[in-house]
Amino acid sequence: MVYKKIKVAVIGDVHDQWNGVDDEILDYLGVDLVLFVGDFGNESIDVVRRVAKLGIPKAVVLGNHDAWYSATAWGRKKSPYDHSKEDRVQQQLDILGNVHVGYGKLDFPDLQLSVVGSRPFSWGGSKWKCKDFYEQRYGVYGFEDSSRRIFSQCQLTTQSNLIFIGHNGPFGLGGNPEDTCGKDWNPIGGDFGDPDFQGAIALSRQLDKTISLVTFGHMHHRLRHTKQRLRTIINQDQHRTIYLNAASTPRIQEFDGIKAHNYSIVTYDQNQIEDISLVWVTENLKILSAIPLFSNCLLEKQR
Repeated sequence: MVYKKIKVAVIGDVHDQWNGVDDEILDYLGVDLVLFVGDFGNESIDVVRRVAKLGIPKAVVLGNHDAWYSATAWGRKKSPYDHSKEDRVQQQLDILGNVHVGYGKLDFPDLQLSVVGSRPFSWGGSKWKCKDFYEQRYGVYGFEDSSRRIFSQCQLTTQSNLIFIGHNGPFGLGGNPEDTCGKDWNPIGGDFGDPDFQGAIALSRQLDKTISLVTFGHMHHRLRHTKQRLRTIINQDQHRTIYLNAASTPRIQEFDGIKAHNYSIVTYDQNQIEDISLVWVTENLKILSAIPLFSNCLLEKQR
């Protein structure tokens, strides 16, 4: 089989930082697929609408901020709108349609990839949160139920190469505060990954498929407890699956007065991940920096 060389852009937590320039930058970078891991804003309908109009193939999973005024009792108390008249969570889901893969999947046969979504609207951690929200919206009653729901979508995928996307990452990537999903606020330490995401990945190993990439956000690269380093961004397990935390925030920043947007760029060659870089691009379409995060060529040389 002939495999194409493809370029995937993973967009970390947006937090209202998405505009028309991003569409131009993605075209400039020659991206084949865009993966959004949620937190567009606090139920920011306008941002979601702009993302839905993006002309490049894409998949989305919504984050906890995308249900900020709906998933919890305290959030509903702070809501700027009347829930008896509006449902902004459902509005976002309706705008995105099948592009939203939370508890779903999308096949991209032209790219020889399938994308599977983890539990949407995740807050992270080993405590089952927002019980009523998940029961009413999805008929899901706990972590095991959620794992099976995600796995059921894996079984329906048509491609042998899988990418998992979630808002938060899976449990099992370390319990130190600097680890990929490590808890960096008080009480400090502990693995804040999603157990159901971990469980779904484990179940999917029994399928005759390759899980090449698991990508997510939520746990921002900038740590709360120290400014001496950033969070661990990349992991690789014994199955050669790569785990990528794409939550480089704020995603639009100024460097010496020059505004730049960031994208985690994953390049596939021969159906395998060749390299991953965190790329900063200016609004006049200049690559300001490309920070290498992973190189398969370098890894092969080290073996």
